[in-house]
Amino acid sequence: MLPRLAAEFGTSVSQAAGIISAYALAYACSQLVYGPLGDRFGKLRVVSLSLAGAALGCFACALAQDIGSLAAARLFTGLFASTPVLLGMAYIADRVPAAERQPVIARFIIGTITGQALGPAVGGAATDLVGWKGTFALIGAVYALVCAILLVRTRGQWAGEKPKASPGHPFAGHVRLLGYSRVRHVVAVGFVETFIFFGAFSFLGAYLKQRFDLSLTAIGAILAGFGAGGILYTLFVRRLLRGLGQRGLVLAGGASAFACYLLAVLTPGWGPFVACTVGLGFSFYMLHNTVQVKATEMAPEARATGLALYSAAWALGQAAGVAAMGLAVSLAGYRASIAVFGAAYLALGLWMRRNLGRL
Repeated sequence: MLPRLAAEFGTSVSQAAGIISAYALAYACSQLVYGPLGDRFGKLRVVSLSLAGAALGCFACALAQDIGSLAAARLFTGLFASTPVLLGMAYIADRVPAAERQPVIARFIIGTITGQALGPAVGGAATDLVGWKGTFALIGAVYALVCAILLVRTRGQWAGEKPKASPGHPFAGHVRLLGYSRVRHVVAVGFVETFIFFGAFSFLGAYLKQRFDLSLTAIGAILAGFGAGGILYTLFVRRLLRGLGQRGLVLAGGASAFACYLLAVLTPGWGPFVACTVGLGFSFYMLHNTVQVKATEMAPEARATGLALYSAAWALGQAAGVAAMGLAVSLAGYRASIAVFGAAYLALGLWMRRNLGRL
């Protein structure tokens, strides 16, 4: 949507990208609250109720009159939208032994990946057909539908998640967990990973528009390759783990992501871009899924709270990465900026290969 929003409000793409940072910032900070709430009141209950707020936020986006009010509405949406992945992973980790967890989490995130695949494709097509306001209204309707389904399907299980005593101040658990070096390392990697990767990826659509002047529908379909690559990863994750191990997996993910970003900015036509986005999805999850598993293991006594710290760092990294990339693009252009961020992702893969034992 960024090129359309920039044109609609008479601003630059880099400035319009502030709506991504607003959403990601709220998404990050809210998880620090939802982690303890999930441990305290039950993960299914908190997920089911929070999505009603996400639906209202999207409907508010559809009513926005300027870039400022749209950013505020996206921030409001982000306050409620973070629970499914955060508490879903904690719910799985409560029930699946650590040795069997990585393939299970990989299957769980097929839902997230499918959304990432359909989101750009449906978002681009819907924006071309009904405009950006209609697209936000559509997203709000999806949130409302999922909220209703969860209320009907999980309400009877809420009683089975017995509330736990509160440790006092709602952030006391976060402070305590950050006292562990393992937690600090995982949280830091979560921030750096998404700062680098999504800083670059969030601007690929705008780069496609500027370079090849494609329709938003076509751009959305190309970017949907990211989700397809992620789904391919889930099909091969067991074989990859047997063949490469976690250390080989993170190195291969960093190297292949760099290669895909480099090819994307050097290709003279948009056709190879499809392979690049599929490759980026596959590469990202090679590294990201490994970090996710480490995050589920770092604080088993307060799993949702620990995952809240990791997920908050993940989203803050995305918010900061998009802002940094917007500045980089305004100073150095798309090609150089995307290539540098890609090289940084390779450096992260190299570092993780050497330091995985600390996570």
